[in-house]
Amino acid sequence: MTTHDEPGATDGGRGAGAPAPGPDDTAAREFRALLHTLRVWDGAALPDFDPDTAPDAPLPLFRAWLREAAAAGQAEPHTMSLATADGDGRPSVRTVMLHDADESGWHFGTHSTSRKGRELAARPDAALGFYWPVQGRQVRVEGRVVSGTPEESAADLHARSTGALAAALTGRMSEVLGSREELAEASEAAWTRAQADPGALSPTWTLYTLAATHVEFFQGDPRRQHVRLHYRRTTTGWTRELLWP
Repeated sequence: MTTHDEPGATDGGRGAGAPAPGPDDTAAREFRALLHTLRVWDGAALPDFDPDTAPDAPLPLFRAWLREAAAAGQAEPHTMSLATADGDGRPSVRTVMLHDADESGWHFGTHSTSRKGRELAARPDAALGFYWPVQGRQVRVEGRVVSGTPEESAADLHARSTGALAAALTGRMSEVLGSREELAEASEAAWTRAQADPGALSPTWTLYTLAATHVEFFQGDPRRQHVRLHYRRTTTGWTRELLWP
């Protein structure tokens, strides 16, 4: 096998008699070249993080980091990746909004009939991921997910915007859509109902709470000496430990 550093590796690494690269090969090279030009935290003044000053529990630090990300200009700092798995262990991930974080856990909402709702019913373990590149920070949260009561779910839904209520009333999340026209018609009807009846109920809307067992705080460093502070729940509280980057 020839490499770019070996004799005979001509024409971009092709050996003698090798076919000329096709359009797909060119696109692949251009894509890889683009990836190599991209930089992480380019020009960002990353904050210092001394793990010795971190609180005994992860919630206060999480709240502080989210506030600091917002103050630093991070767009949508309350968005998070939610990873779930189905009954066979096949994973899936999507971006959702954080609705709250308190002593009981990290809260988010969705329809119980959606894909993530069905997966949480089959396997109620999940993980959350927050990424705030303006400060080179990540937070990872893992734990068990529990469903809120109908009253809690309704309160969560009605604490949000008219648009959020309309989207919930549209329903049928994750089902196959016949056409965009079908969506437009259902959405328009849902908007009309949400505006006329702000207290309208969506029976499948559910407030979920992830009760954390592991929380990791990652502070990036330009020299790759990243700080990783891991909180692990025990029977008596939280244990803190540093991880190798």
